[in-house]
Amino acid sequence: MAKPNYSFEKRQRELAKKKKKEDKLKEKAARKPGQDPEADAADAAEAAAEARESGEGAPDAPAEGSAP
Repeated sequence: MAKPNYSFEKRQRELAKKKKKEDKLKEKAARKPGQDPEADAADAAEAAAEARESGEGAPDAPAEGSAP
């Protein structure tokens, strides 16, 4: 019998959550008059990516490898 690949299953759940969250943001933005839902969702996705790259929660911290 094959061994379950829990890492793959977890990644798929995370991707599903991310897609659902983006869809909700698009719907929420679409309800606001005069705004582009595609642009808002893209901005939210970019902000989330930047937060992950910068260390999530330490936006004022200096970049790794930089000397004070």
